[in-house]
Amino acid sequence: MSTRIIFIHGNQTSDWAFGFAPWFKNELKKSGFETFFETFPDSLIAREKYWLPFLKENVKAGINDVLVGWSSGAAATMRYAEDNKIKGSILISPPYTDLGDKLEKQSGYFDKPWNWKKIKSNQGKIALFYGDDDPYIPQSQFEFIASKLNPDVFKIHEGKHFIEYQTFPQLLDYIKKNY
Repeated sequence: MSTRIIFIHGNQTSDWAFGFAPWFKNELKKSGFETFFETFPDSLIAREKYWLPFLKENVKAGINDVLVGWSSGAAATMRYAEDNKIKGSILISPPYTDLGDKLEKQSGYFDKPWNWKKIKSNQGKIALFYGDDDPYIPQSQFEFIASKLNPDVFKIHEGKHFIEYQTFPQLLDYIKKNY
């Protein structure tokens, strides 16, 4: 079975198709990947109680799938991998704490300790992409996640939070080389 790429956007999103996402979807399709790009339910708050069941029951994310989570979508990706086997994950600008932010706290992803061992053991490969100047998430968040998951790390100079990106060739290249 071929690899499916599942894109999980971040919170405060009314439509998945912003920034680099439309370009990314088109490039993946041109490269022969099956994809899932859709606006998740409860897209503004991105609550775990809605997103994880959506991934399991509607998207049916499983062992042939690579989850590409961006920001809060990366937190959802990590939580999903705690209890579900997937092919791999790509974490783009992921937080592992609520950062003291009320909206992030409402998501529920940060209410319990992370099971880093299970996140690693339930998938084959993990990649971490982050900007060296992210204005929303401190560098220490990325460094901590990297220390726990031992992913392939891509620290992008002046990448910020990738919101301004209309293309993301480093991400596409990684997927094409690894999946």
